Amino acid sequence: MTNEKAIAEKLLQINAIKLNPRETFTWASGWKSPIYCDNRKVLSYPYIREYIKSEMCNVIFEKFPDADLLAGVATAGIAWGALAADQLKLPFIYVRPKPKEHGLGNQIEGYYTAAQKVVVVEDLVSTGKSSLQVVDVLKNAGVEVIGMVSIFNYGFPVAAEAFERYKLSYYSLTNFTVLIELAIDKGIISPEHQDVILRWREDPANWKGITTG
Repeated sequence: MTNEKAIAEKLLQINAIKLNPRETFTWASGWKSPIYCDNRKVLSYPYIREYIKSEMCNVIFEKFPDADLLAGVATAGIAWGALAADQLKLPFIYVRPKPKEHGLGNQIEGYYTAAQKVVVVEDLVSTGKSSLQVVDVLKNAGVEVIGMVSIFNYGFPVAAEAFERYKLSYYSLTNFTVLIELAIDKGIISPEHQDVILRWREDPANWKGITTG
């Protein structure tokens, strides 16, 4: 498997992941968060990009040797899926959040055939909702989804439960727990703030941040 700590370290090195319990980030869902992950930044750093691409390919090759093609989740998963597909010499498709409102009206872009075995490529997984919507789209198109790979996983229980319901194999190159341990080791966050961040993961919808301490 991958070196989860090495990948987390590289993400922190280029500020692809930011940690700040005091000045919180607002997600698209409206949640307040002490952490923000933007793996798109990795694409601008060739050597780190190459490392993460290779690690992703290793996971796909090891865990899903019978994959016929890769499917990127639009938009952030498209680049990673295409990079991995190029290295593994596999066909590539990507899935939009909804069908196009013009042209052919496609939601799945690229060539595929029914019953092909596909691995979905994500940049990160939070609740798993949008990722699993893509799985539904592919299944409805007759494609066999055999697993999913991402760069980062927040480790929310709701996501683990969702993947279990779908009976879908899922692997992440690194995760929230490894990241926080590394951030403490490097002095990026204090042990006190670790507790604050861990409480956020327990109930992110109602977390308000901190004002003292």
